[in-house]
Amino acid sequence: MTSPTPAIAFRAPGRIPYPGGCVLEPGPYALDYLLKWTTDVTVAGTLYPDAPVFGLLRGVLADPAAHGVTPQEAEAARDRFLMLAGQALAAEGGDPAWLEREFARP
Repeated sequence: MTSPTPAIAFRAPGRIPYPGGCVLEPGPYALDYLLKWTTDVTVAGTLYPDAPVFGLLRGVLADPAAHGVTPQEAEAARDRFLMLAGQALAAEGGDPAWLEREFARP
């Protein structure tokens, strides 16, 4: 049995390309990278090519009906982003709670 396709689909972020040096500490750099990270996102059958995932999810969470999804589907996508991006952030020494805090900002 296959699992149903989620209403909001995107791939997991890959390894964060930390440049090293004195740019930033790896954790804060990774957070900034993930907040700007882009990939193809499908929302209710509509493809958003190379979209900023965090920004798109914030928009969907603000008005799920306008994007053709339910509030529960929007929250499930946010939770998936928090899990996947949180793992990438933690791998760079960051705290996954930082991402959750970003969703709470006005």
